[in-house]
Amino acid sequence: MTRPAGQPTQKPVSLTKKAAAPPARPARPHPVRGKAQPHEIEGAFGRVPREHAEERPGLKARLLTLLAIVGPGIIVMVGDNDAGGIATYAQAGQNYGYSLLWVLLLLIPVLFVNQEMVVRLGAVTGVGHARLITERFGRFWGWFSVGDLFLLNFLTLVTEFIGISLAAEYLGASRYVVVPVSATVLIAVATSGSFRRWERAMFALIGASLLLIPLTFMAQPQWAQAAHHFVVPGVQGGLTSEAVLLIIAVVGTTVAPWQLFFQQSNVIDKRITPRFIGYERADTLIGSFVIVAGAAALVMIADFATRGTTAHGHFTDAAGVADALGRHNHLLGVLFAIVLLDASIIGAAAITLATSYAFGDVFRLRHSLHRRFGEAKQFYASYSLLVLLAAAIVLIPGAPLGLITLSVQALAGLLLPAASVFLLLLCNDPEVLGPWVNPRWLNVLATVIIAALLMLSGTLMTTTLFPTIDVARLVRWLAAALVLGLTAAAITLRATRHRAPAAQAPVMSRAEKLAWRMPPLALLKPVRWSTGTRLGMTALRGYLILSALLLLIKAIRLGSA
Repeated sequence: MTRPAGQPTQKPVSLTKKAAAPPARPARPHPVRGKAQPHEIEGAFGRVPREHAEERPGLKARLLTLLAIVGPGIIVMVGDNDAGGIATYAQAGQNYGYSLLWVLLLLIPVLFVNQEMVVRLGAVTGVGHARLITERFGRFWGWFSVGDLFLLNFLTLVTEFIGISLAAEYLGASRYVVVPVSATVLIAVATSGSFRRWERAMFALIGASLLLIPLTFMAQPQWAQAAHHFVVPGVQGGLTSEAVLLIIAVVGTTVAPWQLFFQQSNVIDKRITPRFIGYERADTLIGSFVIVAGAAALVMIADFATRGTTAHGHFTDAAGVADALGRHNHLLGVLFAIVLLDASIIGAAAITLATSYAFGDVFRLRHSLHRRFGEAKQFYASYSLLVLLAAAIVLIPGAPLGLITLSVQALAGLLLPAASVFLLLLCNDPEVLGPWVNPRWLNVLATVIIAALLMLSGTLMTTTLFPTIDVARLVRWLAAALVLGLTAAAITLRATRHRAPAAQAPVMSRAEKLAWRMPPLALLKPVRWSTGTRLGMTALRGYLILSALLLLIKAIRLGSA
């Protein structure tokens, strides 16, 4: 019998087999990407269809692609200008005028370098930050990072609702109405089952934050003075312990650990692949400039609010700045309160989502904004529970809100060293990133940045535990130790490079590099640390355990006082 054309030839059935093999189980959907094709990118401002994913478009098509991709970088940056950020930048302006603007300019490369590394990790691996740490460095580091992140993010979420409460009270609304309504809106937007709908809602909130522009112009900015202080370092009144702590707070509120976890998972959730890394880098760079511009505007606004009054140099809280602006013009105070309310909601949405992403990563649950509530119940339940608990705490009369704010600063200082070190290690792991590992120049820059962040983190931890210490002298000693440590590390690395050369990224064509993805985690070779790295990680573990115990003791003392 003639076989019809196009019909595959059937293999003869073996009579020796007892039974036919059961049909293969369908592949389990990716916990983040879901059932949709990975190249189908849907953003707030456009869409990249799967059939156009591999084309090299012209200028117009590139701009349209950028509009579709843009989102994770801007949202993570604007989300960091939250209630705590507004309070910190306002304190800098009210107490020190324009003199600390240079700190903000230095933060642009810090922000971009850190977040660009998680962009590559997300696009190339398709695995969240929390799971990568657990799988590559062991359960201790994974659970420590995630446990500290959960606690830190929850406490930070409480401070966002504190900001919402302060803004509501200034606007004459009851916090018992505004706080529950805000929590409901946050949950409704996140559980819509549409990534594009969520991203559009976030950009609508970001659009509301543009009220900072007219508010800044109404605050009569001194542009020449601002330009001078952006490029000439200095501190109004001299470098005191209070000024050093505020500089550390500015850095700490701008470079936060949750940003790493959020952007990596959000890049995956948006289905961004290595082919679109260039666009996401542009998105991140734009966000870096946006956050610094917003922070500078807040500094100038707060300086105007109290300039020439007895309140200058005596910051209380964001509500105090709104009151001071209201004395100039009631509209100024209202605009500032709206900006505070809006920033608190954006921050709450981003921080809660970062926590839920990490929760899904660790427990390997479906965690994607593309999924409906019924398809990712644990993911959305964890998100909703975090929001509701944080909102409830703010509404409790006599809640220890001051202790919570202090704990946020201390825990951020505790988590930042581990998060920064693991970020650098992951980006130098050829098993994870293959041809996308850090080039040498980026490792040098990232090492200097991370070392500076470690110094600031140590300073913050020390001053939290020992408030009476001379901060200026402490910073000088730590800076000297930092320079000596970096010099010794450079000499050691140069001396040992010929003995154990570092693993080199495989040489590939551009097309091969764009197509490269990390193999399944189970197939990767285990991490092999050098003696120096092992000693460094042991020292870091000791520092973290000791600091956690001291923080616990201090929290117990403050709670019982």
